[in-house]
Amino acid sequence: MKLCFVFWLLCLLLTSLTFTTFVYAAGNVTYDGRSLIIDGQRKLLISASIHYPRSVPAMWPGLVQAAKEGGVDVIETYVFWNGHELSPGNYYFGGRFDLVQFAKIQAGMHLILRIGPFVAAEWNFGGVPVWLHYIPGTVFRTYNQPFMYHMEKFTTYIVNLMKQEKLFASQGGPIILSQIENEYGYYENFYKEDGKKYALWAAKMAVSQNTSVPWIMCQQWDAPDPVIDTCNSFYCDEFTPTSPNRPKIWTENWPGWFKTFGGRDPHRPAEDVAFSVARFFQKGGSLHNYYMYHGGTNFGRTAGGPFITTSYDYDAPIDEYGLPRLPKWGHLKELHRAIKLCEHVLLNGKSVNISLAPSVEADVYTDSSGGCAAFIANVDDKTDKTVEFRNVSYHLPAWSVSILPDCKNVVFNTAKVSSQTNIIAMIPENLQQSDKGLKAFKWDVLKENPGIWGKADFVKNGFVDHINTTKDTTDYLWHTTSISIGENEEFLKKGSRPVLLIESKGHALHAFVNQEYQGTASGNGSHSPFTFKNPISLKAGKNEIALLSLTVGLQTAGPFYDFVGAGLTSVKIKGLNNKTIDLSSNVWTYKIGVQGEHLKIYQGNGLNGVNWTSTSEPPKGQALTWYKAIVDAPPGDEPVGLDMLYMGKGLAWLNGEEIGRYWPRISEFKKEDCVQECDYRGKFNPDKCDTGCGEPSQKWYHVPRSWFKPSGNVLVIFEEKGGDPTKITFVRRKVSGLCALVAKDHPSVGLLSEHENKIENNKNLPFARLTCPSNTVITAVKFASFGTPSGKCGAYLKGDCHDPNSSIVVEKACLNKNDCVIKLSEENFKTNLCSGLSTKLAVEAVCS
Repeated sequence: MKLCFVFWLLCLLLTSLTFTTFVYAAGNVTYDGRSLIIDGQRKLLISASIHYPRSVPAMWPGLVQAAKEGGVDVIETYVFWNGHELSPGNYYFGGRFDLVQFAKIQAGMHLILRIGPFVAAEWNFGGVPVWLHYIPGTVFRTYNQPFMYHMEKFTTYIVNLMKQEKLFASQGGPIILSQIENEYGYYENFYKEDGKKYALWAAKMAVSQNTSVPWIMCQQWDAPDPVIDTCNSFYCDEFTPTSPNRPKIWTENWPGWFKTFGGRDPHRPAEDVAFSVARFFQKGGSLHNYYMYHGGTNFGRTAGGPFITTSYDYDAPIDEYGLPRLPKWGHLKELHRAIKLCEHVLLNGKSVNISLAPSVEADVYTDSSGGCAAFIANVDDKTDKTVEFRNVSYHLPAWSVSILPDCKNVVFNTAKVSSQTNIIAMIPENLQQSDKGLKAFKWDVLKENPGIWGKADFVKNGFVDHINTTKDTTDYLWHTTSISIGENEEFLKKGSRPVLLIESKGHALHAFVNQEYQGTASGNGSHSPFTFKNPISLKAGKNEIALLSLTVGLQTAGPFYDFVGAGLTSVKIKGLNNKTIDLSSNVWTYKIGVQGEHLKIYQGNGLNGVNWTSTSEPPKGQALTWYKAIVDAPPGDEPVGLDMLYMGKGLAWLNGEEIGRYWPRISEFKKEDCVQECDYRGKFNPDKCDTGCGEPSQKWYHVPRSWFKPSGNVLVIFEEKGGDPTKITFVRRKVSGLCALVAKDHPSVGLLSEHENKIENNKNLPFARLTCPSNTVITAVKFASFGTPSGKCGAYLKGDCHDPNSSIVVEKACLNKNDCVIKLSEENFKTNLCSGLSTKLAVEAVCS
């Protein structure tokens, strides 16, 4: 019976694998209460969010291919309005913002285009152009004529562009769904009746575009027909569309979370992500999207929040640098394979829910042809359960789902991870001077003076709002004033120092007195306002105070978020003859930006427009300093980062391309606020499985390989508060090793691949599979134990029960191979060695 089942399963699997390579030419996309229907066929779809401007065109094909190999059918992206409409009617679709090119490389997969055009997404100003805020009378995301006019104009422009390029499914293109607005249901009531009117207007406006594909609105509980309302959450199994005639769609399953400067590093376990996905399809879901599948990088000043890091890695299945994150990517790939085996009966059959025990239930799908598929879930977050289903006993770990495509054999359990784990190393590479005739590494240096450069922009009594002044053309706004100190001041005689007290709405500030740096203060990702309180050095006579106010990305979302301000609100000096002097109403002179940024000395003609000073001993710890070096590309073809651990805060460029904000700010959280081991069981939240407490929130900054030339690369750094440029290095992100931990009771049905040969796993044996990156092989086996090993990848330990031939078996199967499979079989191991104990195989190997 098992051999018949496996043969049937392999046929289905081959069919599904062939299906995913088909080049779609979908003509008609409709839906009903069960699923999307494409050219008359119901589709169960797995989708992956990849945002085109958060990577680069050279990476797009590889990212899409990695998603496809991970069992994904659909790519999803937002459309980033403020990256495309730079000023009213001035459109840009070049470089990272080449939406058409991105849409055309979907490798036979479908595309979901979330036009928005408000997107949130931890993107600067939620994706809405800042210039729109300054059109008189404009209020974002409500029944407001200026906003709606520009929103409709941009939406129409994008739709027409997609039609012109024949990218909608009705034209033979990949786009099967479009989205209008984004998570507006959270905020609609804040805008009262105008909120309701706006939501209905947005839906009607979208439908009137005549795209011939359905429109969706996520988290929009009053979405009118024919628009489909969808779910965004860590779990959407309990979600029900507001109309029984709409399919159950999950637009955002968050497989991780974003990070902020000064915050922790969030992680979501692969077991819990898989659990949430399996539960969604168990409960009638038909289209599921990972937000994010590849998070990427917030290049330049595109990060929002405020305080969102330049890295938008998101703990996603494909990491920021474009490498599959294992085991998460691999575990989800196996999940997708298992779900696809159930596709026909899930979409065309009827379901019955059966309670098997407390906290254990089965959803059983059957169809008229005799097909049967079952999902058995144990939602207890602490206790494993053994239950009987159709006269067969099944063991389910806590917080797990088992998938049975024939209602008999378990092919996947969400808590049992068989996929390999990659060991990632960041290999440092010292900067190599392109001019080989120089004996010592040379930096070109330019120091800016604190305060007003050139002509002041304006003078005013008191303070202005930072954002309304800069209009986000820069992070920087100078405020300068002066104070006279009499010779009879007590602090001058005692040698004490007055204290500068500053209050700000956000986001950060560097203080200078008499051209000397006095300190920095900032808010954080959960609270932008801050107070600066530092002793300062004053002299008798006139003292110049220069304050550099900074933004760190604009507000991303929230009710009336377009009116959230930033900047100074109070400046006082305490300790002058026992008094506190308030300078808030003083005459302040203002200058927008810093001079080097204004002159664009990081690219093109601007590089040579100033007098750099060349030195092999660049200044360290010096604020407001520009550094330039001409360097070679790092060796190899691995992804590259820039290690900025020893710098302070600032901006970086390579060959004129914006790497982004750097700030190796130490996490403000204590060690006890993070975890050593994460228990996947139970509902996830962004603070559940954090690491990185007390560590730099971001030390490595992605520099795409495609930005490099072999030599002569211009690296430019603007350091705001002081660092050590001699310690800047490149790093290569490399898979240096692999681990596998597979238990004897892990379900493993399917095809195994060794080189070009297909091997039938006709005994349903669990197996460990190790695959090195291309052009590398397994050169050493550091650990191998079949029996009762313990520990985790990089720190495995032999148990009391151990097969002494473990290393020999693994080395024979794997050494000098790129890819190998080790079956947990009697031929390989003494499977009866550990009587009465649960056995497993643990392996750690080296790739080179």
